[in-house]
Amino acid sequence: MRLVIQRVSQASVDVAGREMARIGRGLLLLVGIEKGDGDKEIAFLADKVLHLRVFADEGGKMNLDVQQVRGAILSVSQFTLAARNRKGRRPDFTRAEEPGRARELYERFNSLLRAVVPVAAGEFGAMMEVSSVNDGPVTIILEKTGDEPGCLR
Repeated sequence: MRLVIQRVSQASVDVAGREMARIGRGLLLLVGIEKGDGDKEIAFLADKVLHLRVFADEGGKMNLDVQQVRGAILSVSQFTLAARNRKGRRPDFTRAEEPGRARELYERFNSLLRAVVPVAAGEFGAMMEVSSVNDGPVTIILEKTGDEPGCLR
């Protein structure tokens, strides 16, 4: 499972010209589910996102998490994060989880987040237009592999 996390002052997602979701201050998550991902990976990364200290405290240090700043999360499924480019120029998406299973895990991931902070989401599997104002800019990439317990790359 791979996440691209951006600290944003605002973000939104449109599908077919219609706004599906919008947040103010918070985190934009691009979520890639890979074959072999399961409950351990989504729980680990949901906890990591909820406690990731990327917001400034009174002294300007990144010491606060999304909960502490009363922020929101915009979660967008993005299977292209599973791409591998070892050979040639066309990305290989064979590590992406099949859509039915990926949707199930993505929705469970969002539910874990939603139990703690407001979460808006794009439309799984749709062609989406994502807009954001990256605050900082701050962008973090997290990856959790199922082959090693507690492994975070």
